[in-house]
Amino acid sequence: MVHQVLYRALVSTKWLAESVRAGKLGPGLRVLDASWYSPGTREARKEYLERHVPGASFFDMEECRNTASPYEMMLPSEAHFADYVGRLGIGNQTHVVVYDGDNLGCFYAPRVWWMFRVFGHRTVSVLNGGFRNWLKEGHPVTSEPSRPEPAVFKATLDRSLLKTYEQVLENLESKRFQLVDSRSQGRYLGTEPEPDAVGLDSGHIRGSVNMPFMDFLTEDGFEKSLEELRAMFEAKKVNLAQPLIATCRKGVTACHVALAAYLCGKPDVAVYDGSWFEWFHRAPPETRVSQWKREKA
Repeated sequence: MVHQVLYRALVSTKWLAESVRAGKLGPGLRVLDASWYSPGTREARKEYLERHVPGASFFDMEECRNTASPYEMMLPSEAHFADYVGRLGIGNQTHVVVYDGDNLGCFYAPRVWWMFRVFGHRTVSVLNGGFRNWLKEGHPVTSEPSRPEPAVFKATLDRSLLKTYEQVLENLESKRFQLVDSRSQGRYLGTEPEPDAVGLDSGHIRGSVNMPFMDFLTEDGFEKSLEELRAMFEAKKVNLAQPLIATCRKGVTACHVALAAYLCGKPDVAVYDGSWFEWFHRAPPETRVSQWKREKA
């Protein structure tokens, strides 16, 4: 395993509340609300405008992605990311804290945490417990939109943290990387449908191991303890001393695997950005494992 000093991947609600109260938000510390919800459920931007952590900016997943790709939520270009976060007042020396308003406590925030890291930014943390616990603990909120001074951000893609379709396909033969799928067991097995999906059967990439991302969180919405996280990887026979790729449906909850491994001291988990959505549409049928097709046949 890589031994290095790792930047803290989690900050507490108490720490952030004290930072807000002390007036520390600015060029050196920026907060992002990265909430995203399935169409027809909740409206992330509307909720942000109603209440958010004081000084937080809204990070729009729909604006900061590759909209030209036929696949879901693919990474934007270096220039696109640099321009987008620069307009949010984030420079290369900024400590970025990301949260979202999901009822689980954390859903999209780890994706944004990983996006910063894949573009070469290391000083980024997830708010442990999310906005759910920020509210529950009675910390201040505001409806006042944040208007940070624009900053210059230089993005440098770290390809070691990103895997493509071709690399995952090659890995089926070479088996150099372990592959972990973070979706629910039913979607992984193909016994439950993919939500909000047309023409996308559920199932998984051959050889992948299932670790549902919800299992990394406590019922109260906090990340589980280091001991619990390590035990979870061990129970699935995932060796954190060996290379690891995380996958899901669209490269979002896979980032929960990367975050959990990072907390266990493994900072080099790569995410397959196209994940199951791309795999289902591109990969040879024999590389897709699903009970869905057998039941429909």
